[in-house]
Amino acid sequence: MSRPPRPARSPSRRPGAAPRRVPKAPPVEPRLVLFNKPFDVLTQFSDGEGRATLKDYIDIPGVYPAGRLDRDSEGLLLLTNDGRLQARIADPKHKLPKTYWVQVEGEPTDEQLQRLRDGVELNDGPTLPAEARRLEEPRLWERDPPVRFRKTVPTAWLELVIREGRNRQVRRMTAAVGLPTLRLVRVRIGPWNLDGLGLGEYREVPATL
Repeated sequence: MSRPPRPARSPSRRPGAAPRRVPKAPPVEPRLVLFNKPFDVLTQFSDGEGRATLKDYIDIPGVYPAGRLDRDSEGLLLLTNDGRLQARIADPKHKLPKTYWVQVEGEPTDEQLQRLRDGVELNDGPTLPAEARRLEEPRLWERDPPVRFRKTVPTAWLELVIREGRNRQVRRMTAAVGLPTLRLVRVRIGPWNLDGLGLGEYREVPATL
């Protein structure tokens, strides 16, 4: 006796295989926001402990940070509603340069600056070479609360340009060469900078890279 034909099997995942991710469609109106983040503000829109967040400053729905900026750091943060643009900005493989103005404890020597330029050995491996130079004290907004100084120890400003995004990388790099960071301000990411942005202010720019 002949067997009835088997019904055609619909394509399916192998048992235990991870579900395929369907690429998210780009937004109809891509948006990119430049924000000058104050000290002590979290780079997220909610917090269960009542701390200051982006929600206290930005009222544009649907945008999210492209990368992070530590709570105790200040300056430029980018936000977008476009996942692909967010990845291009935040993913270290694109090596988008990020420029920081760093107030350090101590007087930098040529040797210390060269170590930063050559790459510093950290506990998670060596960093890529950075651009590092001394900087005249920049004209910045007052930090609240003010930086705590030791009267007997001088301070100086550096400009550092890195192309990675490790956790607290700049602070760890300066500490590794004997120059602890007192204040950290990000002033540029790729083609975008803080020009014309007061503390806690934001503006929209064309969402292109």
